[in-house]
Amino acid sequence: MSRQPLRLAVIEAASVLEEAGVPSPRVDAELLAAHLLGIERGRLGLVPLVDAATIDAYRSMVEQRAKRIPLQYITGTSPMGEIDLAVGPGVFVPRPETELLLGWALAFLERHGSRNPIVLDLCTGSGALALAIAHARPDAEVHAVELEAKALGWARRNAETRAQEGDTPIRLYQGDVTDRTLLSNLEGTVDLVVANPPYIPEGAELEPEVIEHDPHSALFGGVDGLSVIRPMVSNIARWLRIGGAAAVEHDDTHSLLVAELFEQRRVFGDVVRHPDLAGKARFVTAHRVPTAVEADRMKSVRSAADG
Repeated sequence: MSRQPLRLAVIEAASVLEEAGVPSPRVDAELLAAHLLGIERGRLGLVPLVDAATIDAYRSMVEQRAKRIPLQYITGTSPMGEIDLAVGPGVFVPRPETELLLGWALAFLERHGSRNPIVLDLCTGSGALALAIAHARPDAEVHAVELEAKALGWARRNAETRAQEGDTPIRLYQGDVTDRTLLSNLEGTVDLVVANPPYIPEGAELEPEVIEHDPHSALFGGVDGLSVIRPMVSNIARWLRIGGAAAVEHDDTHSLLVAELFEQRRVFGDVVRHPDLAGKARFVTAHRVPTAVEADRMKSVRSAADG
């Protein structure tokens, strides 16, 4: 059987993807080749020749990507932190930018110091943040909420896979994160809330990979992009324990607005806006602080204990 240079096939693929308007044609061409061969992208140079059947399979994958089908749908996986998640039609593809929110969340739990923290992931989608946190913190009790049945199916699949790999199981719920009655049993108990909710304003222009494949309900947050975040902040206030914190991803035009939503509620303090690696505003964090009534109650309890 004849063998062909892999390097030439990748060059050809990159040209096809560039013509199709794919934003990162060479990177995607290499990632597809690495996935097909079952190796890391950096090791492609160690595979000089491949057989004709492999070339045919590769061209088929490149053809799919040229139709602007998301790379992650073709490979079937998307990374988050130290884990890989199964993704496909019906679920939002996790973005690299969310890794920054994950990093902040894990650093907070480390600083927080408590063992067995309770974590709540809102709009979990594929389960990305919840499962990445559960993997990094086996002592955590992680809860995750998703509204859409198809996305929840992907989250369950990923949760089962991670549990089989030895990670601490997470608790999944189907529900609306704007519902004032959602998870009332967790009120005042949660150490950390994370969320990557729908936040794009309706009518925004998006790449074909996004608008034609990511679920509409995972992308758009009403006319102003805040129809989910606005009521969700109120729920976060009732779920968090004093000293707990929240991290919410948002549209890069919403940084001040989301920060104000937290600041307007007196139970939040230390509200901080965080940029991504490109310098664009990406997520807001806030800490749960005691109200005046709560502070007085805590002072009375301490006085009684001292007495």
